Amino acid sequence: MNLFEQTNWPEAFKPLVEKYKGKQHPLHYGNIYQLLVMVVLSAQDNDAHINKIAPDFFKKYPDMKALAKANTAELTEALSSVRFHTNKIAWLQDIASEIKEDKNIPTTLKELTALKGVGRKSANVIMREAGVQAEGIVVDLHVVRVAPRLGITKGKNADKIEKDLMAALPQSMWADAGMAISFLGREICRPTNPKHSECVMNTVCEYCQAHKS
Repeated sequence: MNLFEQTNWPEAFKPLVEKYKGKQHPLHYGNIYQLLVMVVLSAQDNDAHINKIAPDFFKKYPDMKALAKANTAELTEALSSVRFHTNKIAWLQDIASEIKEDKNIPTTLKELTALKGVGRKSANVIMREAGVQAEGIVVDLHVVRVAPRLGITKGKNADKIEKDLMAALPQSMWADAGMAISFLGREICRPTNPKHSECVMNTVCEYCQAHKS
């Protein structure tokens, strides 16, 4: 059976979405300003590292107004351990000078992706956490790996995978589906030795069915 073509994905995804619905995002943010800064910093770095440096950073720069006043030297001192910090500092300065205050942070895909350093994945994360209607699906590195395993997509890159997920699932599921797949990838569907017996998707997953012992 070709699961990609024949599986009722909205029904199949219900247990997965339910399992991770409301689970705290891996970035430990306190508000949308902090989340915006942290998603910019976490690109090509890792969430645990950004979580570690975030408290001290936000003590110094508690809001967009404070960030807009910071100079490059100050930000470099605070963010020197972040990968590609030079580019990210420039992006944050550009964002802060444009937005100016927390209340001006946009929550639409078009406006968010217009900001320096914010791609579709980051925009979808921000929109999900802000509780606004989803316009796309979060596709991070875990989703890129896990979604093709499930059989819901044959895509190899984030754009194609997101399009396939959006086509297979109703918009009401978009906000939670991407992060649910991401959490599944972090906890159960690991790159090696995935825990098939613990997976709520094991009856519909092509990879699981193909690797049954």
